[in-house]
This record gives sequence, C-alpha cells and structure tokens, in this order.
Amino acid sequence: MSPTSRVRRLRLGLPRRVFSQVLLMQLAIAAGVAVLATGLFLAPLSDQLDDQAMRRALAIAQTTAAHPEIAEDLASSHPTGDGPVQAEAERIRRASGAEYVVIMNKEGIRWSHTDRTQIGRLVSTDPSEALAGREVMEIDDGTLGRSARGKVPLRDSGGHIVGAVSVGIEYDSVRARLIHSIPGLLAYAGGALAVGAIAAYLISRRVQRQTRDLAFSDISALLAEREAMLHGIREGVVALDSGGRIRLLNDEAQRLLGLGTEVVGRPLDEALGAGRTTDVLAGRVTGTDLLTVRGQRVLIANRMPTDDGGAVATLRDRTELEQLGRELDSTRGLIDALRAQDHEHANRMHTLLGLLELEMYEEAAEFVGEVAGAHRVTSEQITEKIRDPLLAALLVGKATVAAERGVALSVPRETALPDRLVDPGGLVTIVGNLVDNALDAAAGTRHARVEVAVRTEERAVVLRVRDTGPGVPAEQRETIFTEGWTTKEPPTHGKRGIGLALVRRLAERQGGSARAGEAPEGGAEFTVVLPEALTEPAFSTTEGYTLIKGTEATP
Repeated sequence: MSPTSRVRRLRLGLPRRVFSQVLLMQLAIAAGVAVLATGLFLAPLSDQLDDQAMRRALAIAQTTAAHPEIAEDLASSHPTGDGPVQAEAERIRRASGAEYVVIMNKEGIRWSHTDRTQIGRLVSTDPSEALAGREVMEIDDGTLGRSARGKVPLRDSGGHIVGAVSVGIEYDSVRARLIHSIPGLLAYAGGALAVGAIAAYLISRRVQRQTRDLAFSDISALLAEREAMLHGIREGVVALDSGGRIRLLNDEAQRLLGLGTEVVGRPLDEALGAGRTTDVLAGRVTGTDLLTVRGQRVLIANRMPTDDGGAVATLRDRTELEQLGRELDSTRGLIDALRAQDHEHANRMHTLLGLLELEMYEEAAEFVGEVAGAHRVTSEQITEKIRDPLLAALLVGKATVAAERGVALSVPRETALPDRLVDPGGLVTIVGNLVDNALDAAAGTRHARVEVAVRTEERAVVLRVRDTGPGVPAEQRETIFTEGWTTKEPPTHGKRGIGLALVRRLAERQGGSARAGEAPEGGAEFTVVLPEALTEPAFSTTEGYTLIKGTEATP
C-alpha cells in the first residue's frame, strides 16, 4: 500500500481535531432531530386529516338525513336514475364536494349513487349499524375505491328508521392534502436545521478556541501527563476556581498543608482556616516567594491568576533549608566566637608566659584558676538549673557567644526545669530563636544583658527572655509574630521573618501562647507559656527513699 493511499484512508475516517468532531456530531444530532421531529409531526397529521375527512362525511350525511322530504320520497318512489331521491342526493353531493351521497332503504337497496347503474342494487359495504340507529365513521373500500365515510340512519317524520344515508369523501384528496403539506414541513425542518448548523458551527468555533485546536488524543495525553506531573513533582500545587474554592490539590500540597482530598470543592477559608497561609493562597497578600508557616513547616508560596478568574498556587517546603540556614548562622557565630577565643587564649598564654618568665608563680597559678573557673562556673550554674541536656547545652553555647559579643547572658535563681520535657526539640527551637533575637537586640548597648528564666507550674513551662535592647513598640507587638516580618538584613541563605512566627506556632500547637512586652528595665520581654510541656512524674519507693524520674534520690 502506497503512502498516498494510507493518507487517503486516514482522511476518510473521523477528523482528529476537536473542532471538526464536535461540529460533525452536532450537525448529525441536528439533522437527526429535524428528521425525527418531521416524522413525529407527519404521523399525527395523517391521522388528523383522516379524522377531519370522516367527520366531514358524517356531517354531510347528518345534514342530508335531516331533510324530511328525502324520507317521504324514499317511501313514495322507486329506485331510478331520474327519481326525486337521486336528484336531491346529487344536488347535495355537488354542493358539499363529496365523492358520493348514497341513500338506501332498510334492505340496503340504493336509491341514489354517483354511478346511475348502481341504483337499485345492494350497497357494497355493511349498512347494518346505520340501519340499527347508530352513526358510523370509517375509512373503507367500496365501488368507487377507498374513501372516508360517514353513515347515519334515515328517519321519517314519526322517527322510524326507513333507511340510511352514506356519504364518502375521496381518500385521494386527503392524501393529497398530506402530501401538499410535506414541502412546507420540510421547509421548516430545513430552516431549523440551518439554524442548528449555524449554532453548531459557532459552538464548535468556541470549543476550538478553548481547546487550542487540539485533537481528542492530544487532550487525553495532556490530561495523563498533567496527572503524572502534578502528583509526581515535589512542589505542592493548589488550584482555585473563580469562587475561591479548591479545585485541585496534588499529593505534595496535601502533605505540606495537612489536608485530604475531601477539601476539594470547599472554600479555601473553610478548608485551611484563618491565617497567613490562607491569605497568601487567596491572593490577599501579594508578592513573590512569600514566606508562610503551616504547622511546623516553613513554606514558600507563589500565586498565579488564571484566565477564568481562578488561580494556581505553588508551595515549596523550606523547613529543612531554613533549619540548615539557621545552623549555618549558628556555626558562623561559633566560628567567630572561636576565633575571638583563639585571640583571647593567645593573649592569656602570653600573659601566663610573662608571669612565668618573671618567676611570679603564685600569680600565674591564680591567673590560670580564674580563667578556668569562670567558664566552669557558668556551665555549672546552667546545668544545675536546667536538667534537660539539649536545652542546657544550647544555653551554655549561647552564653559563650554572648560573652564574645559583649553581652552578659544570665539565668536567674528561680529558674528550674526538670528532665521531663514532652518535646525537647520544640523548646530548644523556641529558646534558640528568642535568645538569638535578644542577643541581636542587646549587642552594642550599654550594660548589654540577656536574661533567660524558666519555671514550671505542675506540667506547664513558663519561659521568659529579657534583653536590654531598644524594645518593641506597643503597636507592633502582635505584628512581629507575622511570617515575613523583620527589621534585620536578610542572611546569605535566604529570607528572615520566620523565627518569631515559628515560636508562636510551636507554642499554640501545644495549647500555649507567646507574647511580647516591655522588660522592667526597658528593652523587650518575651513570655511563652506551654501548658502541657512536662510529662507526669514517675514515683516509686525503695527502702525509704522516694525516686522521682529525672532527679536524684532524696531521703
């Protein structure tokens, strides 16, 4: 088979384009509806015309039988071609346009007929019902062919049946009326078909524009690729319609937002609840690469409106990157602190060397004791009050960094935290963010100081971080907990404005709160309350000693 023949064979099939297939299907539907409507109209029209012809024949027969002289002439004359009954019947036939008017006696003998040779003979159809006093309408075959007939009894002046009158309407005239009406019906059907074809063309053109003149196979392939892409990419995709309802939610978006497929079709505000994430996805907050927090996840959101009034939003998980960035900042801070300590250590070694060279051995020993004891005292003070190892290690490290930055980090005497934290990592994140912000605010101020106090009330933990910085204005004490809000220069790894938002989110997740205020000596004071931060203590008694989990035995 040649390529040309293959191309021709392909062209003989259905066209591939959506526009062409929709147009052909609509034209076929319009033509089928027009033919069906015409047929459904013609079928009852034929029955209606037959009924009209029979009723007309019956009316002529009733009018003829109403003449009293016809019954008298029937009784007083003989069935002849020039008799009075024949004359009257022919007059009525010509006046009414009937095919025939037959008058018969009680034996069915004709007294009148269009064909004079039939006068005096028995009628060709059964007249028994009319002679019995009943009126008859029918379509039947007789000596003159097929006709629509009406038969009525003929009564004398006394009301007695003396015969019958049969009137026939030529059936060919009825059929002619039906055939005559067909061209008009076809014209109407053709007009309706033309209007339908124009409407089908316009609709198909609209479909062509909306489908970009693609074939059904192309659309099917695009849908399959779209499903595979949406559910395979590692970015969350949320599609909204013009009414703000969720139209699509891929697997990654469900994971990042903590939603299921049951929210599809529901309004965004109802599915997510109030918050910055909802405002960003709904377009109430504009911009690119907008930061938002959902649960414990830090997300980057971008929103693009669509032509139909909806929008498509993409979500990227920045939690691990944000953590790595903070770790990088902490590492750099520690490197700077180590570098400063290296210089300080060199200075101390030079001082120690000088004392030894001057043979001031007692002073050298005293100097070494002071240097070694200062760091040991700070570590012991923290670990005695903070029994959780993660939080204690964090504060020891922060104290070293604070010292190198010229800030005194202190833990007041009332601080006490047992080793019974439900979520140590969450509290470390909260304390780390608040201390970092406090160090940044206090650094460079006179008598720079940061105070970290932790106390417990049954299972609740109350954290307070104070600094000697410029403080937070009263009108901004709620705004600072909004994702993306910051007064600092962005770091090299990305954007700021996440720390305080994450602090409040972690506190609220445990049913607690985080608020900002003013410290007694000026500066900022942040208070975080975690109602269920501690586990229940485990009590047991052994040889008169009470053992409490996380503490030493006491008599």
